[in-house]
Amino acid sequence: MDVLLDNLDLYGPGFLNTIELFLIAAAGSLVLGTILAMLRVSPVPIFRAAGTLYVTVVRNTPLTLVFFFFAFAFPLLKIVDASDFGGSAARYYFTFAVISLTLYTSAFVCEVVRSGINTVPVGQAEASRALGLTFGQMLGSVVLPQATRAVVPPMVSTMIALLKNTTIAAGFSVFQAGSISLNLSERGENQLVGLLWVALFFVILVIPMTLLQRSLEKRWSIAR
Repeated sequence: MDVLLDNLDLYGPGFLNTIELFLIAAAGSLVLGTILAMLRVSPVPIFRAAGTLYVTVVRNTPLTLVFFFFAFAFPLLKIVDASDFGGSAARYYFTFAVISLTLYTSAFVCEVVRSGINTVPVGQAEASRALGLTFGQMLGSVVLPQATRAVVPPMVSTMIALLKNTTIAAGFSVFQAGSISLNLSERGENQLVGLLWVALFFVILVIPMTLLQRSLEKRWSIAR
């Protein structure tokens, strides 16, 4: 307990940054992943090819490599620099951590959403088209609402993986939960105890998502 109480100035800001990083990246990956899933089931071949290419390349690329690109290669393109973020290097690297996590996780979200779309009977899509709905209207009003019910468990698993993946940002100048052990080492604290506290807080963060998953599954199973 002493390790925690003596280093609250590390644990507090560290986990607040982790939560902020997770929430922004989760929202971005859900939006981008859903758009990619729509491309993957599009009747237009070039859209399907673009969605497939993105998912294949990103899903098979290590997340660390994505971070390396945005931390070291992307700045060389001179598109943006730290001055665009008020001269704050911390904000600069935080933003690129969000982008890296969003682009990477969206490929997995895409496949989860696409698997949910595939659970909806084809006849419903055909009936929607027969009623004159466009492809976008058919997906938004008929298919995606039903697909959402089927993808809750795998989607929550993807979000939990995203939460744990945020620790990789610690290696790229982003202070968050993954950085706490490094700072504890500099202060001469017991790292094993410090890491156990970090693990406990991650479990606490995962519990609400698990409860939400069970609640949605229970509610929607009754609706069926």
